[in-house]
Amino acid sequence: MALVTQHQIQKFHKDGFLVLEHFFTAEECDSMRNQIQRIVAEMEVPPHCRTEFSTKEEEQLQAQGSSDYFLTSGDKIRFFFEKGVLDERGNFLIPKEKSISKIGHALHAYDPVFKQITHSSKVQELGRKLGLERPVVVQSMYIFKQPGIGGEVTPHQDATFLHTEPLGRILGFWIALEDATQENGCLWFIPGSHTSGITRRMVRAASGTSTCVEFVGSEPAYNNSQFIPLPISKGGLILIHGEVVHKSELNSSESSRHAFTFHVMEAKDTSWSKENWLQPTPELPFPSLYT
Repeated sequence: MALVTQHQIQKFHKDGFLVLEHFFTAEECDSMRNQIQRIVAEMEVPPHCRTEFSTKEEEQLQAQGSSDYFLTSGDKIRFFFEKGVLDERGNFLIPKEKSISKIGHALHAYDPVFKQITHSSKVQELGRKLGLERPVVVQSMYIFKQPGIGGEVTPHQDATFLHTEPLGRILGFWIALEDATQENGCLWFIPGSHTSGITRRMVRAASGTSTCVEFVGSEPAYNNSQFIPLPISKGGLILIHGEVVHKSELNSSESSRHAFTFHVMEAKDTSWSKENWLQPTPELPFPSLYT
């Protein structure tokens, strides 16, 4: 069967998102979940998570260590935790595999399982169907959305964080590795909200400032009733336009909602903002999606 129909592509352009159920097999999903289990088993807690602070200055150093860890994660496989899961010595208060919020941002480059999924022939074919000429992969994340504590993600546009000139060059691929439901924190979208640009940008702060990034502009107050939920079953793929407004709620259920997601930029006639937190490095220039 056709991977994606012309009608579906039109729907993507109209809504700013597209649901493709069962795009990946259960086996592909399980291979990603098994691989992440291995990565977590071998994980060492980052040093900045281990600081006990007694002075304001130590607290600032810890915040700086934390922000450096984030800012330099574009070409590494790094760990980000839910709030309150570590004590001040960096010991886990709950099992470590239940403590992680996400792993990023270069699984697609350095892990064989995630690299294979990202560059799989069906993803490449989908890119071609969407008319992408020179797509490059800019980042990837494994998101856990832990039961009970998997925090809400407030309404946002991906282009706020991944800015390009011109806009409209960022595309997210969001893969459900488990069924995503309204109970465990599926994505919600405002259909058609991708056509009026962006109102907020996250930029690298001037060096020497206490925070590593700052926001320019602000997110408008969205009307909650405009959002529609997109529950999707394991193996489903959601295509996300860089400017469509989306969110997810707190996972209040007893089951996790694992997802693997990566972002692609159409590099043809596009410039990546030097102010984005994420920058290509000599070690890892943005790799072509097409192999």
